Amino acid sequence: MTASSYPVLPDERLAAGVARLAVRHQGRYSVETVQRLIADSYEQLAANAHVRTHLVVLAERFAAERLDALAHIESPTGGERPRVLFVCSHNAGRSQMAAALLAHRAGDDVIVSSAGTHPSGAVDPHVVQALTEAGVALDEVYPKPLTDEIVQAADIVITMGCGDACPVVPGHRYLDWPVPDPDGAPIAVVRSIRDALDARITALLDTLPGA
Repeated sequence: MTASSYPVLPDERLAAGVARLAVRHQGRYSVETVQRLIADSYEQLAANAHVRTHLVVLAERFAAERLDALAHIESPTGGERPRVLFVCSHNAGRSQMAAALLAHRAGDDVIVSSAGTHPSGAVDPHVVQALTEAGVALDEVYPKPLTDEIVQAADIVITMGCGDACPVVPGHRYLDWPVPDPDGAPIAVVRSIRDALDARITALLDTLPGA
């Protein structure tokens, strides 16, 4: 296949990310596959982004997560770290807080993802504030759409308020956490939601192997 027949990149700066991810997955995925996925990741994020300044960087990160999920689906190995996916409607509040809290508590023992069935353009600033106050480091969090490979790769899918749009994949472990939506809530309410999620994370950790 010639370079001209590769999927078109919506931003030429994505080419560097394609090169990096192609090297990381050399022997598993072709450059064409990587380029297609990074272009799709960019377009999905751009569809809802309020600020496009960091879209190129975020698209590479999103594509890297999706490629890792695909690799896990195609070649699962025993004894791997458990993979937990949090899903809510907008991926701007509850699922972001839960994912950040679990990643903070479990460290490298758990692979954590979050996504939204209808992702928002930005994470709620009160959510960022409440997590920062709790000492949870945030690495440029951003709302992400729910994709098939991320769902398929998860061992546990935890849903929060996405209703019928929440994914259902046979054979997966599902939990539904009825936690209030922090969207538009004052910081005091967001802190209480954070603490409620943290209590649920504590209980979840007791059920995860190796965590």
